[in-house]
Amino acid sequence: MELKEKIRLNLNSALKEKRTLEVLVLRQLLAAILNKEKEKRFKAKEEKDIQLTDEEVIEVISSEAKKRRESIFEFGKGKRQDLVEKEKKELEILEKYLPEQLPEEEIRKLIKDAIEKTDAKEIKDMGKVMAELMPKIKGKADGTLVSKIVKELLET
Repeated sequence: MELKEKIRLNLNSALKEKRTLEVLVLRQLLAAILNKEKEKRFKAKEEKDIQLTDEEVIEVISSEAKKRRESIFEFGKGKRQDLVEKEKKELEILEKYLPEQLPEEEIRKLIKDAIEKTDAKEIKDMGKVMAELMPKIKGKADGTLVSKIVKELLET
């Protein structure tokens, strides 16, 4: 079963069981997926129905999860604990549909390998490292964390 269909089925069961927050999050997620499909259809300039692949759906979910993480950070700075808790709950729901995230040690190992492979020496080589790294970790690691570690390793 494709990921989009799984989300749709989970939305239906959440509706039946009156899990309000989950319904809200899954509806927002399906809307984001639909928007991405429309964008893809527009770029392809075709009339037929274009579906996203599971990888593309994971990109949409990752993007939605990133928005929640950023909101958690900002609401935390503004001392709005009620909103932080709401965003954390939404993030938990989204994370159910993402591949298991890599532990930081594994990310560091992959980054060190990419640095060696690209022969990166300084911060201006970060683009080469990221280009080598992203296909291996896409959807499996938070991009903000990855770029922070890459910068840290290139500066030492």
